[in-house]
Amino acid sequence: MTDAEGLSVAVEQARLGLAEGGIPIGGALVVDGTVLGAGRNRRVQEGSAIHHGETNALEIAGRQPASVYARATMYTTLSPCHMCTGAILLYGIPRVVIGENRTFMGAEDLLRSHGVEVVVVDSDECVQMMTDFIAANPTLWNEDIGEPD
Repeated sequence: MTDAEGLSVAVEQARLGLAEGGIPIGGALVVDGTVLGAGRNRRVQEGSAIHHGETNALEIAGRQPASVYARATMYTTLSPCHMCTGAILLYGIPRVVIGENRTFMGAEDLLRSHGVEVVVVDSDECVQMMTDFIAANPTLWNEDIGEPD
């Protein structure tokens, strides 16, 4: 699976989340060319405090041995926040491909400092999706990233 194909899985999840009334951020955990879990930010849909795109993808992938995570790539439409970065580090995922980091810069430096390969695609599609969402839903966006109203 190419990075473009992996990221397209995450983008599709982000679109689904937006169509459900949620925040358009998607993630996909891919191992050896197989999508183990594709998820989306479901904080709104499920009233969840922790279901960001990456954590939801991990949840859907289910329990995996460390040897599986060690071969994984996490694809995400948006730079991972500290919570999602922590999950990536906890499970030893060695590679993260990010759709964009212009609308939100997550903890990429923390990932790199732990030896994680970080690839930023800088997708115009991902940027536009988030720019449109943030403009239309600033309060919800601030809630998602932990900023006060």
